[in-house]
Amino acid sequence: MNRPATRYTGTAIALHWLMALAIVGNFCLGWYMSDLPFSMMRLKLFNYHKWAGITILFLAALRLLWRLANRPPAELPAPKWQHLAAHVTHWALYALFFAVPLMGWAYSSAAGFPIVVFGVLPLPDFVPKDHALAETLKALHGDLAWLLIGLVALHIAAVGKHLVIDRDGLLRRMMPGRA
Repeated sequence: MNRPATRYTGTAIALHWLMALAIVGNFCLGWYMSDLPFSMMRLKLFNYHKWAGITILFLAALRLLWRLANRPPAELPAPKWQHLAAHVTHWALYALFFAVPLMGWAYSSAAGFPIVVFGVLPLPDFVPKDHALAETLKALHGDLAWLLIGLVALHIAAVGKHLVIDRDGLLRRMMPGRA
């Protein structure tokens, strides 16, 4: 007899935590480098930021495919509004996993700065070179990144609620290791 899963799969857990670290790290890098004066270090950090963004985009695609092919564990008992809020937040996070790096790629293309992943894999321009468009996309990329980090903070706050107030074991479902 098959019982419903009480935890996410190891692959889902690995992708979750890898993306969490990559997103928070790349957000911090982007925030730090944006105010640096022009220098070789700033150019190097911009390349690292772009490489991380493309890696996040790739991981997001893997994660979405995995999520669509593998059912998550059954929901824990909670009021209907909490389930709705969780679903809306999770799908908004998934949308932003794609939107933020794609807007960064589009901004880089419009600004005339190609992306060469890890210095070896040149990516095609996502949009044509256009200074006005670049300025719009730069702002959009930044705004979406702040929205993403805000939803990450909301996600963490909800986990904290489940950990401290509800004490329902929700966090164990996404922690590495055994149940």
